[in-house]
Amino acid sequence: MDMSELADPALLKQHVIDPEICIRCNTCEATCPVGAVTHDDRNYVVDPDKCNFCMACVPPCPTGSIDNWRLVARIKAYSVQEQLGWDELPAELSAEALAADGVTAEALAAPASAPAPQATGDEAFSSSAYGATLPPWSAAHPYTNLYGPNSRNPAAEKSITATVAGNVRVTDVGHDYDTHHIVLDFGAMPFPLLEGQSIAVVPPGVDANGRAHHPRQYSIASPRNGERPGYNNASLTVKRVLEDHQGRPVRGVASNYLCDLKVGDPVQVIGPFGSSFLMPNHPKSHIVMICTGTGSAPMRAMTEWRRRLRSSGKFEGGKLMLFFGARTQQELPYFGPLQSLPKDFIDSHFAFSRTPGAPKRYVQDLMRERAADLAPLLTDPNAYFFVCGLKAMEEGVVLALRDIAQGAGMAWDTIGPALKREGRLHLETY
Repeated sequence: MDMSELADPALLKQHVIDPEICIRCNTCEATCPVGAVTHDDRNYVVDPDKCNFCMACVPPCPTGSIDNWRLVARIKAYSVQEQLGWDELPAELSAEALAADGVTAEALAAPASAPAPQATGDEAFSSSAYGATLPPWSAAHPYTNLYGPNSRNPAAEKSITATVAGNVRVTDVGHDYDTHHIVLDFGAMPFPLLEGQSIAVVPPGVDANGRAHHPRQYSIASPRNGERPGYNNASLTVKRVLEDHQGRPVRGVASNYLCDLKVGDPVQVIGPFGSSFLMPNHPKSHIVMICTGTGSAPMRAMTEWRRRLRSSGKFEGGKLMLFFGARTQQELPYFGPLQSLPKDFIDSHFAFSRTPGAPKRYVQDLMRERAADLAPLLTDPNAYFFVCGLKAMEEGVVLALRDIAQGAGMAWDTIGPALKREGRLHLETY
């Protein structure tokens, strides 16, 4: 039954996030249509006054940290401020404790499931409504949660120790766009990865309150057979964080730690994570990659795997299209290597929003310019769209897809849901 049928309206089944398992990937906040999920520099939490139990945030969560609930008296619901201070979930309240808070015995006797979604009255366009939670039908099977607090193997270690095998800067020198390509070697420990998956790094030390740092998530930038083919390693694309989204000075704990690593240094890793943002295996599938900044990591992985298949004669001609945005050319990771890829292999387009003396251009502008090429792919069952980068880009990209569809005489009310249902539009923004 839903919460509207609970025997006592004083009882609330509150949606909470497990801080021990959460890897701060921002998926829940990005997918919540009512702004109920928020965060500080430590925890992601759910505002009980805003949550309407639509469940949109639950399927995309890579760790299951979002799928937690606590029965509480409504007047004693855990506040946002309380949740921000958690290091672990509070224990379930006993019947006696709930009764002391005014919850009736009848309410406690009734089964309490999560409440049904409530209408918000907000008819505004929601890009997250079109993001698929199912992987492409031909994607390889992903392994997830092999190491970490939520490991599916109770005997597994809490983390795995990787060794830094390489750390190379992949942007031009500049104080605010220092981006590194970091290679981690897992040695003899099994750590299978697919293009589109991610891992979480556990920074050493403690925060200002003396508590251990939480893991930080990073997308894999290398293909399934390793950064170096045949080796048990993987690469990350990491931008050194020196300011927050409001432009205020801040030193990102994990990004600065990773960018300063030296070859041979140990790194604690958990994961892998991700079971839907996965590359299709069908050799004739078309892949449209749309990204900004370090959102290029999974796109580099997919491109490199296709390049290796092509060199081995196993590639059968599916299209690769890339729409890549950055503030300037100097800030765009991998710009040089991308320029050297054959034009008959990948159709690349770059958008720069802060080039002196030039108009601002964004990835959605480039997409509209290529509408004639993108429109047929919207209805092609073998065409897949992957979007990765800052949250601010997501709505513009999905709106561009909608406009391209409508410009070609297609009904977005049909196309949009089909892209989600068929696992063909994947959104991973932060």
